[in-house]
Amino acid sequence: MQSLIIEDKAYIRKGLLNLLELIETDVQVVGECESVKEAVIVANACKPELVFLDINLIDGNAFDFLEQTEHLSFKVIFITAYEEYALKALKMGAVDYLLKPVDVDELQIAIQKVGQLPITTQKEQIRVAKQSFSPQQNQLILSLHDSFQVIELDELMYCESDKGYTTFYCNGGKKYVVSKTLKEFEQRLSEASFIRCHQSFMVNLKFIDKYDKSGVIHLKNGKRIPVSSRKKEPFVSAFLNRNSN
Repeated sequence: MQSLIIEDKAYIRKGLLNLLELIETDVQVVGECESVKEAVIVANACKPELVFLDINLIDGNAFDFLEQTEHLSFKVIFITAYEEYALKALKMGAVDYLLKPVDVDELQIAIQKVGQLPITTQKEQIRVAKQSFSPQQNQLILSLHDSFQVIELDELMYCESDKGYTTFYCNGGKKYVVSKTLKEFEQRLSEASFIRCHQSFMVNLKFIDKYDKSGVIHLKNGKRIPVSSRKKEPFVSAFLNRNSN
């Protein structure tokens, strides 16, 4: 089977290659990737039959990759560290996965199992896993460098975007940085009580203390956030409607 390794840590990719050389298998690795963007390009080019897929990648997660390659036919063996939400999702979908550090015997068993599994069956398992992985309606799961962080939307005060990164500021002082633009979260946050008031900011309406008509939002923690002229009208409308309820 022509295979692709999608894992953001080089030493884990190398370790997996070494383990594959130790077992009797027809797996031939034809590519290695560390990001969703790179993996989608390579998968479309080499059309692998098997993918070793890390859950947490540098620019997203495994399900982001699978959504963008659903037109391809390949088997998947997930690779993950001990992450409660990721493992819960994989178990709910009955999907084969390997815990880091990967054990050679478990690797061989996983390859044998997935080789006998019809692609249609695994696609259904992955669909169930993806649904289980999705955050609850009042939560957001952020893909950080080395973990997934669950945040309560009721505790998220505002988001700030800068040069392809977005920082999430929570009530109580905690903040988290992800390597995605604010636009990638806009629809999800708009479904809650957030509004885009500026190219660089989305604000949770419930944390606004007052709004200066000059175009400045004052949050309850003292933070001041600008409202752009282009966003002023929809922001004021949402702000007044929110506070009239």
